[in-house]
Amino acid sequence: MLPAVRSLKLKALLAICQIIDQALDLESSLEAILRTLSEELSMKRATVTLLDPESETLTINASYGLTPEEQQRGVYTMGEGVTGRIFQTAQPYFVPDISREPLFLNKTGTRKISRATFSFIGVPIMRHGDPMGVLNVDRLFADDVAPEEDIEFLMVVATLIAQFISLNEKVREREASLRAENVSLKYQISRKSKGLYMVGDSSAMTEVQRQIQKVAPTKATVLLLGESGVGKTLIARIIHRLSDRKNHAFIKVNCASIPDNLIESELFGVEKGAYTGATHSRAGRFEEADHGTIFLDEVGELPLAVQAKLLRVIQEREFERLGSVVTRRADVRILAATNKDLEQLAQSGEFRPDLYYRLNVFPLRVPALRERSGDVPGLLNHFLSKVSEEYGRSLVFSPEALDALTRHLWPGNVREMENLIERLVIMTEGGKIAADTLDMFLDQGAALPENTRDRELPEAGSEKVCPRALHEIERAEVINALRRNGWIQYKAASALGLTPRQMGYRVRKMGLEPLIAQGRASLRK
Repeated sequence: MLPAVRSLKLKALLAICQIIDQALDLESSLEAILRTLSEELSMKRATVTLLDPESETLTINASYGLTPEEQQRGVYTMGEGVTGRIFQTAQPYFVPDISREPLFLNKTGTRKISRATFSFIGVPIMRHGDPMGVLNVDRLFADDVAPEEDIEFLMVVATLIAQFISLNEKVREREASLRAENVSLKYQISRKSKGLYMVGDSSAMTEVQRQIQKVAPTKATVLLLGESGVGKTLIARIIHRLSDRKNHAFIKVNCASIPDNLIESELFGVEKGAYTGATHSRAGRFEEADHGTIFLDEVGELPLAVQAKLLRVIQEREFERLGSVVTRRADVRILAATNKDLEQLAQSGEFRPDLYYRLNVFPLRVPALRERSGDVPGLLNHFLSKVSEEYGRSLVFSPEALDALTRHLWPGNVREMENLIERLVIMTEGGKIAADTLDMFLDQGAALPENTRDRELPEAGSEKVCPRALHEIERAEVINALRRNGWIQYKAASALGLTPRQMGYRVRKMGLEPLIAQGRASLRK
């Protein structure tokens, strides 16, 4: 070996070792290693191609002398081209003249092969005897130096790269472990300090808490599933609070409460003059949630046209305001919730299947209260303590009242419970909530039977009215409004101060379609 070549090798290796010793970011460090090879050895181009275990393809992770577009084109299947062959055989490969080598595919398009006389060398990057990638470079030394010198030197560099990648993976695993531990501690602290947390020690809620702590520190899209009132909004807030985005905005959008003709501008913004009444430009909720979290509640209510635009935001993180051609970007984590069966809606064409699969990255089902009956006493006392504190009172349940509330099936779930407790606190005059106070709200904990679901209820104000749960009060009001307005939904909505979309949502949620059909049929007779 020539003394000058030996000196160049040692100098380059020393510089590479210093890079590895001081850096942790994989991509930038690999690029720094390749840059060092260029500066110390006059190398023009080089790539580090690693195996992507998900796609089982070889992709260029770092390069020198390539544009970003050229680097993106460097994707190889097993055995494809020089790179694929080196990986498959785990052996070095020397190309004296790329214009005469059929295996040299020039996928990146960096060389004009018809006029090229470049020499090219590739060596496998090995770990524990198995290939994990390929290091490809132009020839390092002059033509009077044997190619074996290049190969021998590159094998040493490839070994250093393999060790650095292994170290980087261990650091990432350790960071993930520390993040998970940190999330768990934050959740426990929140619980002890009466912050955001889920009340309940049942096996069902323990599993929900475990999944929250797993997914919160990640970037994954979460789809919260469960009946209305189970606490999906609270869980979304907890996930945001436990994530790296906690110091940025948490934006909630109720997709069911916004009219179809306004939902697009609400989500993506609007430019001045986009439609009659648009007197000024306004940012949408995605822009407001930049670097934070957006929570799309009742996402199953989105119109199909808006679903297509939401899909683009999820895939590309970009959108345009209504009436604008300027493309905007937002770094937003998406959480969504629904009480519908989106998979079934996707199969029937009422919801885009591609959007469903994008939202369903991490489905998290929240159990109904009847599935976690052991948590009911704790929840009752939690809400009583919370509401009593808000009203500046000190109240307890009588044993009979607590027993009746514990036996109630809570068809409205946690939301029904919290609303009922607030009403009880308002109506109770002494320091104890007695069982007879509950009589006007529930029938000793009995749930509404399914066979009475579509039965017509008496007029509001009738002495016979004795709703079995808070949601039955709302249901009775909706039915009475429909009856007074000839079973026409948009008229009933106007009478109740609701939008037609909000009314339609309540009709579906309460299962009133058969009753409306029966009412209209009776009017036609």
